[in-house]
Amino acid sequence: MTRERLGRGLGALLGEYLDPPAAAAETRRVPLSAIVPNPVQPRRVFSDAELAELAASIRENGLLQPLVVRPAQGSPGRFELIVGERRFRAVSSLGWEDVPVVVREATDETVLVLALVENLQREALNPLEEAEGYVALSEKFELSHADIAKAVGKDRSTVANVVRLLKLPPSVRKLVEEGSLSQGHARALLSLEDDVMAGEFARRAASEGWSVREIERRVGQDERKPRLRKAKAKTPVIRALEEALEDHLMTRVEVRDGRGGKGSIEIRFHGPEDLERVFELITGRPLGEIVG
Repeated sequence: MTRERLGRGLGALLGEYLDPPAAAAETRRVPLSAIVPNPVQPRRVFSDAELAELAASIRENGLLQPLVVRPAQGSPGRFELIVGERRFRAVSSLGWEDVPVVVREATDETVLVLALVENLQREALNPLEEAEGYVALSEKFELSHADIAKAVGKDRSTVANVVRLLKLPPSVRKLVEEGSLSQGHARALLSLEDDVMAGEFARRAASEGWSVREIERRVGQDERKPRLRKAKAKTPVIRALEEALEDHLMTRVEVRDGRGGKGSIEIRFHGPEDLERVFELITGRPLGEIVG
């Protein structure tokens, strides 16, 4: 799968990467109970209201497009979704016994790309789901932010800024996932090094209806932010090094420039799995080789 092809329309992707092409496929009906959700679906949050509206439309007009599935490995007679998660959930709510599908062969990587592109085209992902999708593409295909931006039709800075949202503490990420805070609100909180303070600002912004500018103003006025005070004294070279490291490691990095040319680098991680990911990016070796 070439990088340039990822940004093409979903129809082109389906026709080009599924074997045989979906456009030439025959539709068949399979039991709904034989289908399992997409194992690499980037979207985790589905609006009950949107699903109810879609279910009502399907009840009235039928399922206008079949689901696209692949055979489930090691489970004869069962299938995994490739495209059509919302339709699958909607027909499930209607109590259908079977559903029209197109059965195609697809790798895990192809399934991930198709699911991400499908959701991006519909603007169905919340910012954190989008960020996790970009990280998955980066890890599976070894793509840079520039590569991903070209693939999905966005600016490199847009991709980088979305990925940086994963550095936010869990309390802030939860509010973003719920839709209580926008991506703009979340980005304004990234400059806060204190996770407790970021969480408090986020809660107040959500409950009191702060605008993005209001968060930026309050963050700028806060005198307890060691990261912002240090950042003013950093040279352009140090800041460029930090940004390059953050882009590569996809986590918060701080370079502390001490006396005599000495200093330190602080790299944040958000749990054992994230630590293992960062370790492998730095060393090029699986953590299991060291501690196994």
